[in-house]
Amino acid sequence: MDVKYSDDGLVPVISQDAETREVLTLAYMNAEALAATLATGKAHYYSRSRGRLWMKGEESGNIQEIVEIKLDCDGDALLLLVKPAGPACHTGHKSCFYRDAEGAETCESVTDEERMYSHRILRELHDTVRDRKAHPVEGSYTNYLFNKGLDKILKKIGEEAAEIIIASKNPDNRELIYETADFMYHLCVLLVNNGLTWDDIFLELRSRAK
Repeated sequence: MDVKYSDDGLVPVISQDAETREVLTLAYMNAEALAATLATGKAHYYSRSRGRLWMKGEESGNIQEIVEIKLDCDGDALLLLVKPAGPACHTGHKSCFYRDAEGAETCESVTDEERMYSHRILRELHDTVRDRKAHPVEGSYTNYLFNKGLDKILKKIGEEAAEIIIASKNPDNRELIYETADFMYHLCVLLVNNGLTWDDIFLELRSRAK
């Protein structure tokens, strides 16, 4: 990658949510930070205030998983398309750009409840299921499904779909929530088995929302 660093050895870097396209942060990289980012698949930056390399989320856990890196036309700026594991800003906001020109806040901070129920939990589930497939764990139900094969996975999806129908007749929605979670877990196993991700589903849904 032919990056043109400034005299102090830095290049500005914009990070952007790969799914929503929301701009998250402006930071800087030196050659070492870029190399670490490419090697690990996680965003690393150079902190001018601390004078050292750091990985985004190394303390907070709010890492930025790299989807794609783009170089601008002059080669003196980078754009990272990322999957953020939490709020990008140290203030707890989704983006560092949460204020307008007058200083008024234009977006809210991310609450623990929002993180818990956000779509990112589907990606976390997908990553866990994919890891189980690549690195089997003895006694794992997920590995049991993979070992039994596609027919077993499809059978479980059919059973869980039927459980959702039955639960829907119950006035207490807790059973419906439980059965829907069961269904989505088994659906995730199917997606991983067939080499798909939730992003493939999200893109299809987005096309239907137009």
